[in-house]
Amino acid sequence: MPRPESTATPWWSPEVHADRRPLLLTRNRIQAALRDWFGSQGFTEVEPAALCASPGNEAHLHAFATTAIGPDGARRPLWLHTSPEFAMKKLLAAGERRIFAFARVWRNRERGALHAPEFTMLEWYRANEPYEALMADCAAILACAAEAAGAAALRRGELSCDPFAAPERLTLAEAARRFAGVDLLATCAPGGAIDAAALAAALAAAGIRTAPDDTWSDLFSRLLSERIEPQLGRGRATLLDRYPLPEAALARPAADDPRVAERFELYACGVELANGFGELTDPAEQRRRVAAEMDEKARLYGERYPIDEDFLAALASMPPASGIALGFDRLVMLATGAPRIDTVMWTPPP
Repeated sequence: MPRPESTATPWWSPEVHADRRPLLLTRNRIQAALRDWFGSQGFTEVEPAALCASPGNEAHLHAFATTAIGPDGARRPLWLHTSPEFAMKKLLAAGERRIFAFARVWRNRERGALHAPEFTMLEWYRANEPYEALMADCAAILACAAEAAGAAALRRGELSCDPFAAPERLTLAEAARRFAGVDLLATCAPGGAIDAAALAAALAAAGIRTAPDDTWSDLFSRLLSERIEPQLGRGRATLLDRYPLPEAALARPAADDPRVAERFELYACGVELANGFGELTDPAEQRRRVAAEMDEKARLYGERYPIDEDFLAALASMPPASGIALGFDRLVMLATGAPRIDTVMWTPPP
């Protein structure tokens, strides 16, 4: 295990690099194995551009801004993408059917043991296939990564997870009842309407802190982070499925319950690894949701990002599809037992 990194000893010092290098070579082996796996499944690797007209339209994602200067001196605002999602969906509209990318992405206001402002996202899409196919992909990818790393288990501190065991599939409603005694869907109505007061009362009864100005989304996030996430991916991976509609801005509603969406997240050792969707392809509904997200961003942070009109236009031509984004650096962390995300990056961000 590498010695702890400090500001006094930079990552590029020979002694620190010597400690880190075995983990970095393992990273390479995992990436090569996953490329082989995607190839065996008929996927095409693509390279989405990092510069974009809109970096994503989720209220709590923050981008790095830049300015493009044309030959005539004209200036145009651009951003580094927070995800290759918009670009990859345009490729689906163009006719691609199974695609994946190891994309460098950038997210501002993020730094910690599990977060870096620049990291690698493994994102893939299946056109005309249900989002359950992505769940099978996740199980295969965990096993593939562990085998490439020579690891019998994924590890994070004292927690471990068998990457070769079938993941548990658990709905948000089931998780809220099991870990907090909260009836989450009783606070949700078809079409996305929510009852913040009812959720606040349920959380207070469960001993979870609330505040008078909490929105339903604030309360949901606290329930998830404090009671549910720490329990997930223990012993085997967890597929946390069927998010309430207000927490799935890019996913289509579930056919059998309009209160929830076709969205799931993959957890191992209490760590969120991936976020998957049955993709929303209705341009009008997507515009409404994006506008609502940007209104919330403006309320909370005093800024908003423009809407990518090309993306909305492409949705009209995009086939039914399922897509997912996986934090590749986090996967390497768990496969190697590394303590921090920086430890498994060849050159950590400054």
